[in-house]
Amino acid sequence: MNNGQNSQTARLWEVDLLRGMAIVLMIFFHLAFDLDYFRIYEIDLSHGFWFYLARLTASLFLLLVGISLTLSHSRARLAGELSQYPFRLLKRSLWIMSLALAITLVTYILIGRGFIVFGILHLISISILLAYPLLPLGRMNIVLGLAVILLGLYIQQLDVDSLWLIWVGLAPRDFVSLDYTPLFPWFGMVLIGVAVGGLLYQDLERRFPLPDISARPLVRGLTFLGRNSLAIYIIHQPLLLGLIYLAYSQSKFSFLLTMNPG
Repeated sequence: MNNGQNSQTARLWEVDLLRGMAIVLMIFFHLAFDLDYFRIYEIDLSHGFWFYLARLTASLFLLLVGISLTLSHSRARLAGELSQYPFRLLKRSLWIMSLALAITLVTYILIGRGFIVFGILHLISISILLAYPLLPLGRMNIVLGLAVILLGLYIQQLDVDSLWLIWVGLAPRDFVSLDYTPLFPWFGMVLIGVAVGGLLYQDLERRFPLPDISARPLVRGLTFLGRNSLAIYIIHQPLLLGLIYLAYSQSKFSFLLTMNPG
């Protein structure tokens, strides 16, 4: 399975492949978002294809967060490092949260209303800590995950005046954010990923047959993206904006940047 690599250090290429595919979908959606946001092309992102693409992409990312959590836990157990695992997880969570808060600050400075308060990185940072004690539940996390999703869909219909429970999923009707991924219902996808990871893998070994196509150029490219997904997430928007700036007249784009859509 691991081409001679130690099972404790080898990566499962199909997980990186799926994460790379999610990265491509995310960039595709954000390109459409930017073109609409800066009024270059009018694209309806709130219905139809683009609406479901955004949710498919977020769901895939979060599902892989849960799967990766089970794999990293298995790797620590096989290496005899379970006692260190919670501290590594906390360190990872704090690093992701620091990036998330940096995005909050930057978007607040640049766009004001609609800045990212609790986006997908905020959610991932908290989710890996909340999901850790639930790892022993195994496939029962599917039930918990579905319950979180259903509860989240319900509480989204409630009217609240406070902003303090935005992270949970309770937001005022007039709340606007470029990226809003609250704990309910999205943490449910992480828990389902934890269950799926336990069902598909045991001791970092696949429980299902899979032909090895990891050497194919397209697969290698996508797995590279998957292995570097966090870095790509951070830099892709500035790169997209730079490309848009080059593709359209500087004067037009500079004018658009002074506007405050939404």
